[in-house]
Amino acid sequence: MDKITIFIILLLATIILALIFLSLELFVGTNMLEPKKSIEFVTDVVENARGECTIKVEEKIVNGDSMSPLIKDGQTINALLGYYECNEIKRNDLVLCVYAGNENSLLKIIKAIPGDKFNLQQIDNGWHILINNEIIKNSMDEPYLISGSAYKMLSLYEKDYKETIPENAYLLLGDQISGTLDSTRFGLVDRNNIIAKVEI
Repeated sequence: MDKITIFIILLLATIILALIFLSLELFVGTNMLEPKKSIEFVTDVVENARGECTIKVEEKIVNGDSMSPLIKDGQTINALLGYYECNEIKRNDLVLCVYAGNENSLLKIIKAIPGDKFNLQQIDNGWHILINNEIIKNSMDEPYLISGSAYKMLSLYEKDYKETIPENAYLLLGDQISGTLDSTRFGLVDRNNIIAKVEI
């Protein structure tokens, strides 16, 4: 074979390998905290009392253990983007949210919705969070127990909003009882920052 033929064969082989690697990357999914290319595998049009909206379902891979043991690092979830444009946000929904200072979406649980009564109850080694006069717990039925800066953050809302979650605001927590990168760090979350419902 002459040099031109060898060159063409090598060039074709390189292109084929590049296409194989690209297709493998597409099928890995989307890392929740480091966005990559995602696979849109379902698009539904839903009609209800609020009108018509489009829900795009994206498969994502969890990166981190803030939702463990409920959802583990590396687990695949489905994000229903646009779901809350025509559906109410409910207590205990799993959601993706964004907030200023972090370019990546976070996976959290809705623990309180607008109108809920909100209190902090002091015990020997910290404070429990009470919603509607009940101590809230994680997926293992363990009560959340906060202290330090987490207490200071949430106590501001307890005082400023007269112990009631205000309109369009939500308390979002991870599954770790001492708090994670959630409302114990950045406060209540506006409805507009909740971008998807999550299914596992």
